[in-house]
Amino acid sequence: MKRISFLLLFLFSITINAQNNAIGSDEKLIYTASYNMSGILTDLAQITMETSPVKTSKATLLRLKCTAFTYSKWDSFFKIRDLYETYVNPKTLTPYLHNRDINEGGYFKNMKYTFSHKTKTVKSVQTKKNNWIVRETIPIGAGTKDIISTLYSIRTFDLTSLSPGTSKIFTILFDREEVKAKVTYLGKETISTAIGSKACYKIALGSANSNTVNGTLWFTADENKIPVYGKFKIPVGTGELKIKSASGLKN
Repeated sequence: MKRISFLLLFLFSITINAQNNAIGSDEKLIYTASYNMSGILTDLAQITMETSPVKTSKATLLRLKCTAFTYSKWDSFFKIRDLYETYVNPKTLTPYLHNRDINEGGYFKNMKYTFSHKTKTVKSVQTKKNNWIVRETIPIGAGTKDIISTLYSIRTFDLTSLSPGTSKIFTILFDREEVKAKVTYLGKETISTAIGSKACYKIALGSANSNTVNGTLWFTADENKIPVYGKFKIPVGTGELKIKSASGLKN
């Protein structure tokens, strides 16, 4: 359960290099996260993904923000109050700054990344309880991103050029380590959601080092490419993500 929020976010992940024509600066997506408890799928938490413009002295960046929290009646079971946010180039979604501030079942951590793409390094600052701080500079690959810029980048990818069964390897920097994973495109499927019936692209997600599938994701086969449904598997069980609402879409 300790890393359940990362695994939920992992369902949205793929690393690509493309121009952003799908994500605007005032978007808000809200999801319900459910977990299989004793054979019954139970709604436990809400995940909200939203964007906003941030002006600096040199440029206007796009803030990508994701929050996750358990509903109050489940806080005594496993309380989650998580914030993930990244400041990116609005056209390429290249990350510059990333902040992760989590409270999961009494486990606290704050992690901040500053990306230097020219030197292919990330300066990390980790803060835990009692103001214990660890600073470290991490070498990264050319395509490595944090979890938030990665999860938004999937929507800039042109899946129409892929054939079912096509796989890609991507890399996420998480807890100061580069995590490699595999995405396999499965084709198109129409599903019913809270925002209507949607034709969707369907992908499977898993480890790059095995054939294990950790999750499956459906996102709309239109210009917005918003995630609308996901299934995930973790060592202690299975769960689902379902979209509740979508507003401020670019297209």
